[in-house]
Amino acid sequence: MSGTSNNANTTEGLPAPRPRHHKGIYDALVIGGGLVGSAIAYGLRQKVEHVAVLDEGDTSFRASRGNFGLVWVQSKGMGMPAYGHWTMSSQQLWKTLAGMLHDLTGLEVGLEQNGGLHPVLTDEEYEERIKFMKGLLSQPGMVQYDWKMLDRKELADMVPGIGPEVRGATWTPVDGIANPLKLLRALHTAFDKQKLDYLPLHPVGDIEKKNGVFELMTPYGIIRANKIVLASGLNNQKLGEKIGLAIPVRPQRGQIVVLERTRRILNTPFSTLRQMDEGTWLIGDSQEEAGYADGVIGLPVLATLADRAVRTIPALKEVRVVRSWSALRVMSKDGFPIYEQSASHPGAFVATCHSGVTLAAAHALRIAPMVIEGALPDAMSPFSTRRFHVQQAA
Repeated sequence: MSGTSNNANTTEGLPAPRPRHHKGIYDALVIGGGLVGSAIAYGLRQKVEHVAVLDEGDTSFRASRGNFGLVWVQSKGMGMPAYGHWTMSSQQLWKTLAGMLHDLTGLEVGLEQNGGLHPVLTDEEYEERIKFMKGLLSQPGMVQYDWKMLDRKELADMVPGIGPEVRGATWTPVDGIANPLKLLRALHTAFDKQKLDYLPLHPVGDIEKKNGVFELMTPYGIIRANKIVLASGLNNQKLGEKIGLAIPVRPQRGQIVVLERTRRILNTPFSTLRQMDEGTWLIGDSQEEAGYADGVIGLPVLATLADRAVRTIPALKEVRVVRSWSALRVMSKDGFPIYEQSASHPGAFVATCHSGVTLAAAHALRIAPMVIEGALPDAMSPFSTRRFHVQQAA
């Protein structure tokens, strides 16, 4: 992701800049080369010719490299039905995005939309999950989709080897998975195919607007664009100040345990346990308020994740752990995405969320056209930062 840097105006110690296809004013430019920024940049390139991505580097906090990879709808939207609709719209566009990327690059992104499961291990969890799903879908204006509370027998018929402690699971047909690393590779390969300028080691130190054109200060000089999108994750808070937007985001640490490859047996993913297309197992879903300690692995948390996974599928006791990692989610004050155009700097947009995989299709195929058109429609107003000001005044 991109952001502010102490050496934003000097090239001392930096390698030579990557060659640029376009030397003039870009039609649109994205700050941040992770999944959110890359998806938006790819979408922008489908609409205009001259697009650039300014990225900071691999030493930055990068949520994309730690993503669990769910394309998930169930559980999204409690307290904001618009988020349920937005998530569903992205799920419906995902097959189109995957097809477009494959046609252009020849790369598969591991998309599987076979439905999804959320396991419950006790009678209390069983009843609470039913209550939650009914409450979620009964909200006025909430998107509707099929779901079912599977009992233990129904779940066992779907998932071989389910553990004796598992009480059941909620199931929906609208959930799925993708491979985050394959997705990021496909997007960046598309950049090369379509001559989109990806410029790493280009942290943005300042942003100004002169004569209707944005000027972005980087270690390699000023880069200009007619429209810009802030998609730099946690650094959006600092960069937002440059365009008159207060963007309240915070880091939330998540940890993942990776098990060795086995024969593929789990075709319908759980919300906390999935098997990748090549057979690797991922265990995840921890949520920790730990500041910027993204490289810290907490053994108690990993033990809790592993214990629940083994109780779900006991055969995993015999599968070896090969690695684990932690990464930082980009969380807004209320956990929902932020999409907004700056009132003081028209043409400058912000895109912030913690669901870079789920929302990749919406970012590429819906947000990008909105940026080119120069306005977000009224349906996107729930995602603006104005919602935080209303809460403060209440």
